[in-house]
Amino acid sequence: MLNNKDIRKELQGTSVISDKVIEHIHEEGWLKIWVPKKYGGLGYRFEEGLKALFGWAQTDGSFGWMLTLCAGANYFSRNIKPEVAKLLFSNFKVCFGGSGMIGGTAEKQNDNTYIINGLWSFATGAPHLTHFTLNAKITENGQAITDNNGNEIIHSFIVPKEQAKVIPNWKSMGMKASGTYSFTIENVVVNEDYSFVYNHFFTNDILDNIPFRVFADLTLLVNYLGIASHFIEEAELIRPHINFKSFEDSVEKHLDKVLNIAREVENLLSENREISTEKQNEIHTYGVGLIQQLSNQILTVYTQLGIKATETDSAVYQVFCDYFTAAMHSNFRPSADDLDFSF
Repeated sequence: MLNNKDIRKELQGTSVISDKVIEHIHEEGWLKIWVPKKYGGLGYRFEEGLKALFGWAQTDGSFGWMLTLCAGANYFSRNIKPEVAKLLFSNFKVCFGGSGMIGGTAEKQNDNTYIINGLWSFATGAPHLTHFTLNAKITENGQAITDNNGNEIIHSFIVPKEQAKVIPNWKSMGMKASGTYSFTIENVVVNEDYSFVYNHFFTNDILDNIPFRVFADLTLLVNYLGIASHFIEEAELIRPHINFKSFEDSVEKHLDKVLNIAREVENLLSENREISTEKQNEIHTYGVGLIQQLSNQILTVYTQLGIKATETDSAVYQVFCDYFTAAMHSNFRPSADDLDFSF
């Protein structure tokens, strides 16, 4: 049984999450926090799951990011046919993961199958996946199929790892152990039963009704807060005479706010009320502002830590790089119009 300190020590300076840690993840069922209990999952409520994600990111950035993205992909158990979900998740080590980009095509055949081809980037957890998830344009006779509004039809597919080729091309300064690689699929035949659409559910649960934008925003925000909390820990070890209390309090305050938002969202949905576009925009705007504040605070602290903090094998340097690699995620990137480069 590994504790948080063991996991953090195991992942310091590594470029892959070790088999020992992966085995512990499977034993605890952490990849299945969003999977319904009827499929063998933990069936966490929204707030409960966000608390877990914060704790994992606080332990280690790559560890938390991999768990967040792969557990998030396992959420799609809700979008696939129940008989297929039961079959796939009967394996307690099942681990979905993939890319949100539209990186290829799915050529429709006459027997309810598709031939998948393409290249997809940024599939977190790639070395540990049992199945890759991907988005592809539906084509027929080489031509894109469109809906009644002229939009190209996009479906998501599940492909076993044996039918995907992983390209270990992650070269970023941080999140080095997250296994965020590209992958290709070449002429792989996939049955229609292994395709799904994001907003079509076969389960009946409050979690199904959380808008994807809100789900993505809040699951990422707790990661940033968790990494920031870890950064403070490491900074205190280097400069114990600096008072980080206000920074710690700020992280705790914003974590409470994120959890309160999650509770509010679930309460509204339990009353059969919608999460309005206005509410979704409000949550997203809060997230953009929070990341800017966190980034500024971490930079301010980092410049006070001295040359020791720049040692590339130091824990604080790893956390710093993890944070700013994660902060490059397009989800909370401010628009160019909002940037001010004057000084």
